[in-house]
Amino acid sequence: MKFHLHSLLACFIALVVALPVRAAHPALWAVKDADTTIYLFGTVHLLPQDTDWRFPALDKALADSDLLYVEIVDDDQANMTALVLRYGMDFAHPLADLLNPFDRGRLERAARLAHVRGGMAALNLMRPWLAALTLAVAPLTQAGLDPAAGVDKKLRATMEKAGKPVRGLETAEEQIRFLADMPQSLQLALLRSTLRDTDRAKVDLKAIIEAWKTGDDEALARLENDLMRREEPRLYQRLLVDRNKAWAKRIAGMLHEPGTVLIAVGAAHLAGPDSVQAQLAGDGIAAERQ
Repeated sequence: MKFHLHSLLACFIALVVALPVRAAHPALWAVKDADTTIYLFGTVHLLPQDTDWRFPALDKALADSDLLYVEIVDDDQANMTALVLRYGMDFAHPLADLLNPFDRGRLERAARLAHVRGGMAALNLMRPWLAALTLAVAPLTQAGLDPAAGVDKKLRATMEKAGKPVRGLETAEEQIRFLADMPQSLQLALLRSTLRDTDRAKVDLKAIIEAWKTGDDEALARLENDLMRREEPRLYQRLLVDRNKAWAKRIAGMLHEPGTVLIAVGAAHLAGPDSVQAQLAGDGIAAERQ
């Protein structure tokens, strides 16, 4: 069983390794009717500062759009810290007590390899979902990846500079609770998967970023979604399918208002048989690749 944590939540997922990414052309889609155009663009949320991912069709979509939607906008540090403390910490039940001796050993090793600040002592205060994400993200940020260089951040900055509004499809609390409200058994499955995949994470991420930069949505679906769908269908349904359905419903409603909108969400949501585009197609709404 393997989970790709970077495909689970916008504020945690869609991570990339510190590779030079040049002349990227990620996938861009458009949904149109007589007086409305809605662009759909897949993003990654941690990138090296020198990554070049802009291309003419995306620049035109940005310039033409009256409004940008990203997954969340209330992701300032104070709010995220408060939410993590509320939903991600458990001071009364040490994480190690939830694991068998073998998994405790793997957790200690993973903490050392990822150079987690505070080490095992810090992880021991976390609920399983937060420990899993911490282990996935820590080595990437230490490798020099900057959340401020993420695609969604850059798109927001461009729109705000132009004086155009930016809105969220979800709130930060909603996103965190997608994981925090999972049964403990599912959270532990997520953590164990992360522990098993510690040594392979860099290899997998190289493949994912290559698929993203070339707009290969089939490869993205295979790398980010397929194993989760087969091996943990409850998690897949909760974190991908249900959210995609909700977003597709909102997009359908947006078609009733004239204008041009750009929607930028994690790339995994725009790939595979349960993608946002597939949900729209089920309602008779076509999304065309640009």
